[in-house]
Amino acid sequence: MLFGSAIAALVGGVLLFAAIGWVVWRESVATETAYAGSLAASLGQRAEGIFVDTRDLLAGFDRSDAPRCSADHLRTLQQAAVSRPYIRAIGYWQASERRCGVGFLPPEGLKPARADRIYDTGVIAWWPNKSTEVGGVQLFLMRYGDHDVAIDPRLLLDLGPLQQRRAGLWVEKLRLAASPWDAELPVPDAVSAGVTVDRGNGVVVSRFSRNDLLPIDVIAVEPLDSVWNRHASTLIAGAAFGLVLVALWFLLILRYSRHQLSLATELRRAVAGEHIRVQYQPVVELATGHCIGAEVLARWTRDDGEVMRPDVFIALAEEAGFIQDVTLAVMRIAVRDLTQLRREFPGIAVNLNLAPADLQDERVGTTLASSLAAAGLPPDAIKLEITERALVNSNTSRALIRDFRRRGHEVAVDDFGTGYSSLSYLQTFELDVLKIDKSFVDAIGKEAATSQVIVHVIEMARSLGLATVAEGVETAEQERWLQEHRVAFGQGYYYSKPLDLEGYVEFLRRRRTA
Repeated sequence: MLFGSAIAALVGGVLLFAAIGWVVWRESVATETAYAGSLAASLGQRAEGIFVDTRDLLAGFDRSDAPRCSADHLRTLQQAAVSRPYIRAIGYWQASERRCGVGFLPPEGLKPARADRIYDTGVIAWWPNKSTEVGGVQLFLMRYGDHDVAIDPRLLLDLGPLQQRRAGLWVEKLRLAASPWDAELPVPDAVSAGVTVDRGNGVVVSRFSRNDLLPIDVIAVEPLDSVWNRHASTLIAGAAFGLVLVALWFLLILRYSRHQLSLATELRRAVAGEHIRVQYQPVVELATGHCIGAEVLARWTRDDGEVMRPDVFIALAEEAGFIQDVTLAVMRIAVRDLTQLRREFPGIAVNLNLAPADLQDERVGTTLASSLAAAGLPPDAIKLEITERALVNSNTSRALIRDFRRRGHEVAVDDFGTGYSSLSYLQTFELDVLKIDKSFVDAIGKEAATSQVIVHVIEMARSLGLATVAEGVETAEQERWLQEHRVAFGQGYYYSKPLDLEGYVEFLRRRRTA
């Protein structure tokens, strides 16, 4: 294991150095490409905003009560034209004839030819041409209802200086504007959506497309050869940092491997020598306050007296491949304690946690059945808790869960909401109980984003016919809220901290007396 770790550290170090160099380069490129991407999106959104604003403006003119082509009507059009820098003219149409208008127009006004496009959105468009030219600028005409607007396409990309960057705007593949105006740009059909690094031409190309009101495309181009010049110091610093980090990585991985090897060996000995102990955290019926059982929690104290956190040594056992041995060790203690508990408290049950590996074969289920039979205990004396992670291997775990329930065990999904399970996914499993994660209970009464999630979890469980258990109950306020929302059970420090067997028996006696 140690030799393998050394090889892994060496290979990992080389890969890490290469990865650091690659990441630094990619980040440098990303810094440049991000602007190209955001520029294309900003330009596209601005252009679309202009078109939408123009459509709304024209619709407002049609709702006006002023007589068409009257002084009041033309004054309204003139005020709108002056307030928007990209508008050169506004006109009124009667049927297919442009009757009057305002703006920067020649004395004879605008006399556009037949419209180029009529869209389902109600927009009628004239591409820039000689008939829409004013002052040497061919304008883009957009009609909606009985009014039209002449837009100066040069102002559609007015976002300030672009330095070495280039950008262009197309409407239905017709180039309307560019910055600079004569910029050489690829056409939209030749560019993929998003950001593309074209190393052959030494550029980063970004395309933004939208087809809500008008079919628009924006292309932004950034020279790639400027990346090294602007980020040389970053790349050199990244290489130096990578060398130092690789050396530290090599030393740390060896030290960690030695520690993990020693720790895993010690844990394996503790499991084999029955030095794993358990504590019980009571589960209380919220409606009555009665204790109906407890969750069995594994505990391990090392030879030097250090108390290991369960999440640490459980993860270690999973990584080392003997988590089933830990589960079975806890199960044996629970069965032994249940024989004592049930003599004084008939019907009491305990909840046993299963790891994902426990649902990969029948070892745990078979051993559990034989242990209960040997102790003369019914299957319902032990309820089983599985995490959302254990549901990933759905075919195997679904079959084993079905077997557990057929034997008489209740099955709960633990820490619900911390993984990726959904209502439709849970419906494919035969479950009895849904345990609500402590993080959602903590949000009760607070202005937190998760404060409403617990309501949806409760409703979802109810729709599936699942009983609910709230974990981590710590205050009377939380208990009242859970009671009001008809959560069946609760556990947490509000009722009791995890207890050894003697403490749990005393807890049950006090509850029974109360």
